[in-house]
Amino acid sequence: MPKLKTHRGAAKRFKRTASGLFKRSSAFKRHILTSKTTKRKRALRGMTLVSDHDQATLERMLPYK
Repeated sequence: MPKLKTHRGAAKRFKRTASGLFKRSSAFKRHILTSKTTKRKRALRGMTLVSDHDQATLERMLPYK
């Protein structure tokens, strides 16, 4: 069988957990931060898990991760 190529853009943005799910960073925290509350910005820190639909897509994009 031919080898599969890893999607390099996805490899830089997602990490796989020990249970096989994918983590991603939160959106909406890049610019115009002065208009967002401190509570909202604090909640956007850290990582969250991707949705079930995106999980299936990422498994095809990152076959060896």
